[in-house]
Amino acid sequence: MKITESRIENLEEILSIIHNAIIDMESENIYQWDDIYPDRRTVISDINNQSLYVYFDEFVIKGIIAFDERQEKEYETINWRYGTGRQLIIHRLCVDPKYKKQGIARSLVAFAEQFGKMNGFESIRLDSFVDNIRACKLYLMGGYDAIGIVNFRKGKFICFEKKL
Repeated sequence: MKITESRIENLEEILSIIHNAIIDMESENIYQWDDIYPDRRTVISDINNQSLYVYFDEFVIKGIIAFDERQEKEYETINWRYGTGRQLIIHRLCVDPKYKKQGIARSLVAFAEQFGKMNGFESIRLDSFVDNIRACKLYLMGGYDAIGIVNFRKGKFICFEKKL
């Protein structure tokens, strides 16, 4: 297993994983992603900005994570606990449904945390769809604090933060 920066050659495989994840989430009545987001343009932008990482195992991409310093304008309404330094923002975390419940999401989040520590970030921030109970539990169990709620196109999202 290794986590590495994504390349444009990975695009179709990544889009397939996202598509499969959308179908899987919808089967569990989780409607946070669709054909509008995250779309091909978003993934290409992540790759070009060097902010998308892939979890490779046995020559297969099993999961992805995208993070950088860009914060959504909705985050301005949140009373964050850590604001004196730089914040690393996780934008997208996705595991191919064929490989869920294998600790891949935890490994990807741990990778982002290590990246943040090594690069001088004060904290990690992210948001998770309120109906995605498994994702919210992942962050809470990982030491993230639920700080507030923001509204995006698909509904309410819980904002989480963790000091690095």
